[in-house]
Amino acid sequence: MMTEKPPATYTSGHHDSVLRSHKWRTAANSAAYLLSAIRSDMRILDVGCGPGTITMDLAAMVPLGEVIGLDPEPTVLDKARTDAAARGLQNVQFEVGNVHNLSHSDNTFDVVHGHQILQHAGQPVEALKEMCRVLKPNGILACRETDFSVNSWFPESVGLEHFQDVYMRVARSNGGDPTAGRKIHAWAREAGFGREQITCTASTWCFSTAEERVYWGGMWADRLLHSALVKQAIEGGHATQDDLNEMSQAWRDWVIHPDGRFVVQHGEILCRKRG
Repeated sequence: MMTEKPPATYTSGHHDSVLRSHKWRTAANSAAYLLSAIRSDMRILDVGCGPGTITMDLAAMVPLGEVIGLDPEPTVLDKARTDAAARGLQNVQFEVGNVHNLSHSDNTFDVVHGHQILQHAGQPVEALKEMCRVLKPNGILACRETDFSVNSWFPESVGLEHFQDVYMRVARSNGGDPTAGRKIHAWAREAGFGREQITCTASTWCFSTAEERVYWGGMWADRLLHSALVKQAIEGGHATQDDLNEMSQAWRDWVIHPDGRFVVQHGEILCRKRG
């Protein structure tokens, strides 16, 4: 077990506008690169699980196994437990903890999964080492991370450009790395995996239908007014309240544009631990 280290500040926080985006995530839309490797009897650790939607999907895929969801925010896990019970899942549990100091023994899990956690980890290489420690020999470490700098959208928008710049500056000032998606394979090598043990892929989220635009654009419009990002942006000198209001409106303008389209790119790695 590593000595506990303080994580980077989580840029998004846990306002309802943030949790709306986390609850939308499923194993199908956020962990498809991993699913073909899942067996029904696996033990899986889902690090940074948030409200547990991906965690619960994985649990449904391993009826003979077990899944543990880990997150530092207790109130989010309370709701995850309620939702798991409503789904009738008896092979999933949720624990409070952080990726830099896992409580589990060496060589415990067949799969250790993390979705968009390394960009907030502060010390991503150390986090990967800790994830590898609890992985069984021949087990799989799976991570998917956004590269925020290559988001693309239509139509062109000065407000969305300003938003992207401010978000990335806030994330970096918090100790995170919003371009993690392009680096995770290199971080895995620094953590001790050989290049032959690492499979790299990439995938996207694309929001273009009217329903998708309402969800994605509305969520960001609300985050810019109500989430932890507001205080961090203003106190850090990255934006004023007027700036945030204008960025929020830019998202609402994008939502109602009939040709609106937004694409988020992710880097993905599957790392096989040596036997």
